[in-house]
Amino acid sequence: MHTPSLAHIAALTIGLGFFFPAHAEEDQAQQFTPEFRELHKGFDGKHTPKITAPDSVKRGAWFNVTVSIGAESMHPSLQEHFVRYIALYKDTVEIARVYLHPVYSAPTVTFTVALDEGGMLRAIAEPTHSAAWEASKKITVVP
Repeated sequence: MHTPSLAHIAALTIGLGFFFPAHAEEDQAQQFTPEFRELHKGFDGKHTPKITAPDSVKRGAWFNVTVSIGAESMHPSLQEHFVRYIALYKDTVEIARVYLHPVYSAPTVTFTVALDEGGMLRAIAEPTHSAAWEASKKITVVP
């Protein structure tokens, strides 16, 4: 049995640098334009999240918030194109996030939350082929 020497391991490591250069991640990150990274706040029938929640809730009481992706038609869940995650925020604070698997997960999630003050519920969803999309809904909290 041949045990590789330190010189063999070093040569192999240097050789792999040819196939996997250290700057590959940087080069890949530069491929994405600012438009691809920027959060979409406009409307798109297939990508804009739809938030279903009451307009008003009682302080501290649990209630459901359902977020489905595709305000007009459900976003696909295919191996090559799917929604990576759906996140729910209250104003700028993230309340919850769910990661979805292609094919096995529909892009619809129901969160059960409680709030102590009103504000904006914000849903953010990131599909595989574009930047994340956002929708918001005002919610009032009563004593």
